[in-house]
Amino acid sequence: MGHKIVLGVQRSHHIQVILVMGVLFILLASVLAENQDYYSLLGVGREATTREIRQAFKKLALTMHPDKNPGDTSAHDKFLQVNRAYEVLKDEELRKKYDKYGEKGLDEQQQGGRYESWNYYRYDFGIYDDDLEIITLDSGDFEAAVNSGEIWFINFYFPRCSHCHQLAPTWREFAKEMDGVIRIGAVNCGDNNHMCRRKGINSYPSLFIYRAGQKPEKFNGERSKDNLVRFSMQFITTSVTQLWQGNVFNEIESAFSTGLGWLITFCSDTGGNRRAHTGFFHEGLIKVGWMDCTSQEQLCESFQVTTGATALFPPGSSLDQKGSVLWLNTLDSKEIYNQVINHLPDLQLLTSDSFQRELAHHRWLVSFTFGDRTSTSNEYKKLQALLRNDHIQVPVCLSVCLSFPSLFIHKPCVAVFKGLGIHDFEIHHGKDVLYNIVAFARDSVRAHVTTLRPDNFPSDRKEPWLVDFFAPWCPPCRALLPELRKASIQLAGQIKFGTLDCTIHHNLCSMYNIQAYPTTVIFNGSSVHEYEGQHSADGILDFIQDLVHPSVAVLDPLSFTERVKGKTNEGQIWAVDFYAPWCGPCQALMPEWRRMARLLSGQILVGSVDCQQFQSFCQSQNVRAYPEIRLYLGNTWQSDRYMGYNGWHRDAHSLRAWALSSLPKVSVDLTPESYRSQVLSGQDHWILDFYAPWCGPCQHFAPEFEVLARILKGEVRAGKVDCQAHHQTCQSAGISAYPTVRFYPYLETGRHEHSGEPLNSRDANVIADTIRQRLQQLSRRFHNKQKVTRSSPQV
Repeated sequence: MGHKIVLGVQRSHHIQVILVMGVLFILLASVLAENQDYYSLLGVGREATTREIRQAFKKLALTMHPDKNPGDTSAHDKFLQVNRAYEVLKDEELRKKYDKYGEKGLDEQQQGGRYESWNYYRYDFGIYDDDLEIITLDSGDFEAAVNSGEIWFINFYFPRCSHCHQLAPTWREFAKEMDGVIRIGAVNCGDNNHMCRRKGINSYPSLFIYRAGQKPEKFNGERSKDNLVRFSMQFITTSVTQLWQGNVFNEIESAFSTGLGWLITFCSDTGGNRRAHTGFFHEGLIKVGWMDCTSQEQLCESFQVTTGATALFPPGSSLDQKGSVLWLNTLDSKEIYNQVINHLPDLQLLTSDSFQRELAHHRWLVSFTFGDRTSTSNEYKKLQALLRNDHIQVPVCLSVCLSFPSLFIHKPCVAVFKGLGIHDFEIHHGKDVLYNIVAFARDSVRAHVTTLRPDNFPSDRKEPWLVDFFAPWCPPCRALLPELRKASIQLAGQIKFGTLDCTIHHNLCSMYNIQAYPTTVIFNGSSVHEYEGQHSADGILDFIQDLVHPSVAVLDPLSFTERVKGKTNEGQIWAVDFYAPWCGPCQALMPEWRRMARLLSGQILVGSVDCQQFQSFCQSQNVRAYPEIRLYLGNTWQSDRYMGYNGWHRDAHSLRAWALSSLPKVSVDLTPESYRSQVLSGQDHWILDFYAPWCGPCQHFAPEFEVLARILKGEVRAGKVDCQAHHQTCQSAGISAYPTVRFYPYLETGRHEHSGEPLNSRDANVIADTIRQRLQQLSRRFHNKQKVTRSSPQV
């Protein structure tokens, strides 16, 4: 059942005692709240990542667990507090609510009410958290990783799975073997249950290869290191060219002309260890080849090489000058990779003079280093190859920002400039790892999100803007940014998107009373609307659609009295949500309430009342808990009459079904006699719902059928047949499944058949459109027949 925040009720007697106790309670609660700050309980800062939170909790669990403190009677309560803090801070949505509203903003579910044994935290919790070669992914960065263009081999595991623990040592060895060749990841499906279900993970461990734009490939073999290596290597697509006397010089010079070097292995047969060359190098980073010195003996001698050697020919090197060639005296994959990356050309350096000129006409991914080029990772050299097809150039800036203070870039970072000048850019705030930067760059150049500053902040713009007030250290903020980019693409031309870093622009954020991050606000002329909903592109789209075409009326005491309970409302039903902005269950309801309102459009009016703003009014309406959902039935003679919602689910469809159940019934219940006389032998069109009372899908479809009956009222009559009560009637009609919907059109020559015409859809609008098209066909056929009859010669 949906949770509520229940309000205390004051009695009329002992008022003074209660007031004193209330003050003491508030003081005590405030002291406890200060002592029980969730971040302080875990010993982490507010900028902590999910991984850091998990690691901090594990350390505390190993020392504070009641199993380790059997003599401490308070150990259970203390550990419950720590566990509660972990359960909230690891969840992006709950963490955002906690940051903004404190504990009172959390859903009243019992996060942290249960915990595992000490052995679980010691041996099962976060299996790969401490492995540097294995990247632990969660719902916040999974998509960015697997769509970055690199190959990922991901282990979906569950902490309690014994097979997962048996695999762990092998997976660690495999990760060290493949480090640098492909990315090795792990997903804890205990912490990311919903994501794992969405990905179709139904057994543990499940091992999948991910490549951008392609279907994941599952590993089904014996889980040995060699098998894992063989399986993963088949997805390496870097081509290896065989070089010989007839092509070697043309191939090398052709690569040099495009700025690419060559990595060549000289060997005595077609075997050899070429895996070291194929996995590391993305197409466009370097060309990889091999030469058979058995058949090309003279050619190998001209390179002054014996078999078993590997050489790097950097772009522009001379083939006849041995000093310009780097000979790699190793067959170790990782050593070869590191030496090649070290000798790749450095990124282009932008100066103050070239910065403004170049960025005005091209798309650039710029790394700002402030004079310390060593801080730019060698991994960044791969960016040019990974982003070449996206037409994004990758330079390095040193202290250029000092010449352009209006950029407000004061520390090392990576930013995308979109080709419209130096002020149209977006800064990367995700993980400083290659896959995250690549995903950011690709999304950013397609999206329409601008980094805001005081000079371009849309405080008085006529066009609508969505502004995300955020802090770079805030994990929910970082998770929201990719969703903003997706939404900006879908809403291009309708609304502009911008982000404002509140750690830099303190005054501007204070002006708008920003107290938690992220806070997302829609500026539409003089109107300002704060976004409350899921941190997803779909949630943002729904919210903006509702602003443009509001489906929920915002009610104050006056409008509530006039519109919901007034004389002008006779016969009109209202669904009203009484809520408080800080209430966790209220926040979860908001997007579903808006969706329900759109589904009820034209049938029931939907409104909401902010009980934080109108507290006295809500008390006068006897609202005791948030959210309070009511249905006012529109009887002026009984204006206080309403139905409260006590359903188990608060999704849009469940709420819609409840609301529709209050409407007067339009369909009629048919008996065997009325079925024969009115449907089979009557002169009306009929739409029938054959159902059984015990059938769940029938119950779900029932309100939809009533919607259909209202849509077709006056055109087609609607009837229902209870197949449990009238089994013979349904059997004679050929009904074999519930619910079954059939259309019985009236034909002047009689009905074609007594079984009607089946309709497979369960959507009222789709069924109505289908029936109207059928009626038009029948009408045309009837008129054509009349024309033929009139044109026939009289005898």
